Amino acid sequence: MYKKQMIMQKIVCFIMLASSVVTFAYSLGIMSDLYESFYYSIRSTENPDRNPIAGSLIYYDMQAFNKSFLHAGIALILISLLLFVTNTHIRRRYYVGNVFAVMANVIANIAVTVWASGQIDMYKNKFLTEVDFQAFRDYADLMNSYYTESTFWFDVHIYVFGFSIISCLLLTGTLVWKFVLMDGEKKLLQSGKEAA
Repeated sequence: MYKKQMIMQKIVCFIMLASSVVTFAYSLGIMSDLYESFYYSIRSTENPDRNPIAGSLIYYDMQAFNKSFLHAGIALILISLLLFVTNTHIRRRYYVGNVFAVMANVIANIAVTVWASGQIDMYKNKFLTEVDFQAFRDYADLMNSYYTESTFWFDVHIYVFGFSIISCLLLTGTLVWKFVLMDGEKKLLQSGKEAA
């Protein structure tokens, strides 16, 4: 049983690392459509009336969030590396450092998921309600520029953070499984000593 659990813990640690990398990659791509659509149409950030597309300033409004999200993605990768620094992926017995590494990953991933999901949903709503899509289409036709009404980059967060939450559940389940096996081994050793 220990062998299966150790194979699983190694796989789950790599899944957690992959989840962090996916979150980081998503933070790099989330602004893609907004950049292609609005960057060159913005004439003034102080006077939105000078811009040919109403609501185009969402591109600038999201910059601070995107920067923080990028930093959070980097932090998640570094925190997931704790699993490997503490040998959580290969250790037969878990110690305080291993439990800390697991809990740090779970807490950090859940915190980023809750925070970023709320922000992304808010900006998606702004995109859908504040952007004048008719003016946007007219401008894109005139300037031969990119036009989309797609909310793909806003919607994909459901899958990215779903992967993150599943990774957290797997990591927590592996931790519980490890402690059940450690407890069983301890009882077995104890009964062997008593029999001797």
